[in-house]
Amino acid sequence: MKAIMVVGTTSHAGKSFLVSALCRILVRKGWHVTPFKGQNMALNAYVTQSGGEIGFAQAVQAWAAGTIPKVEMNPILLKPQGNMTSQVILHGQVAGVTTASDYYTNYFSKGWQAITSSLDRLAQEFDLVVCEGAGSPAEINLKHRDLTNMRVASYLKANTILIVDIDRGGAFAHVVGTLALLEPEERQLIKGIVINKFRGARSLLDPGITW
Repeated sequence: MKAIMVVGTTSHAGKSFLVSALCRILVRKGWHVTPFKGQNMALNAYVTQSGGEIGFAQAVQAWAAGTIPKVEMNPILLKPQGNMTSQVILHGQVAGVTTASDYYTNYFSKGWQAITSSLDRLAQEFDLVVCEGAGSPAEINLKHRDLTNMRVASYLKANTILIVDIDRGGAFAHVVGTLALLEPEERQLIKGIVINKFRGARSLLDPGITW
């Protein structure tokens, strides 16, 4: 199964929107496409036809792709509950409650198995997957337990797009810093950069782009 990955320099960079747009563009070009987000943290859940819960963003992306939302499109959903705990949803079903510190110990291996098995199932039905990362792929304090960014991109050998929100300021610093913190083999997967929410004269960006 061919794969495209969308990662962001920060949360709220526009990953979900870009994945939705790519799903709609690609399905119009004749691809049988599915969205995918290995791990999502959100209270906004959607109940699939099978009765399982996934992040609502993945349901929207599935509709953009002209297909039915499935639990395989978001195999891990974390629903914050307060007191630094989250409910863990695996394959659409409640698996338990965890703290951030215990999650890596108790759910990392189970989570990666859920991700890879979901991708294997989606590969039997679709010919292209558009994956969404979470947060930043270059959080050096969390990278060892990051299930949903470059670990997925590397597993799929996916052409990867890095998106940055210029509204926040420091867009070029965010891009350069993110690329610098990726491993060389991860950096090689980055095939394009999207500067999101830019308003104004393109010429203002040219010196930074040229550099």
